[in-house]
Amino acid sequence: MAEVNEQLLAPIKAFLGCETPDAWVQTALDNVHVLLIDHANCEKKAAATAVGLIFRYTDRDDLLLKMSKLAREELRHFEQVLQQLKRRKLSFDTLSASRYAGELAKHIRAQEPYKLIDKLIVGAYIEARSCERFAKLAPFLDADLNKFYVSLLKSEARHYQDYLALAQSYSNEDISSRINEFQTIEAELVERPDNEFRFHSGPLQ
Repeated sequence: MAEVNEQLLAPIKAFLGCETPDAWVQTALDNVHVLLIDHANCEKKAAATAVGLIFRYTDRDDLLLKMSKLAREELRHFEQVLQQLKRRKLSFDTLSASRYAGELAKHIRAQEPYKLIDKLIVGAYIEARSCERFAKLAPFLDADLNKFYVSLLKSEARHYQDYLALAQSYSNEDISSRINEFQTIEAELVERPDNEFRFHSGPLQ
């Protein structure tokens, strides 16, 4: 079994306002089919988000380069999750979206450059939470899925750092207070009970 790099994970845990509840982990292990489907959806949405930023902010050369690379990596991860589903003879069914990303997006400011800064901070939290959940699940998964999830940690950790670095570069002031605001919002979403299980849901009610 592949082992989680705790040194890599330490700054992510410090960035997040809470750890994923153990109850969510148990639900995920009991619903691997749903976990993999929604994981695939998350990778697809992450790629779409990156491409959306490329189309919207064509004058930001550093953003264009980082988001182009990120989109390619996310689509590769999407393909890998589809392979996991196929290997297990599981269908890629349609699932409703969780409230997580939509609730975070509600707090994005409307005016630029604050809109872009907030979008990037939200992207950082989504990537960091994904990384933390891969690490939390990995020790309990079968050898194949364990190896796959551990292999994702490095890229997901880099993605959250890229989002944060871009956000700070587009601000004339330190963004720590804004990061802390989203930290509180994100942690509340992770700890609040949910009606349905998804990759970014809270524990089931």
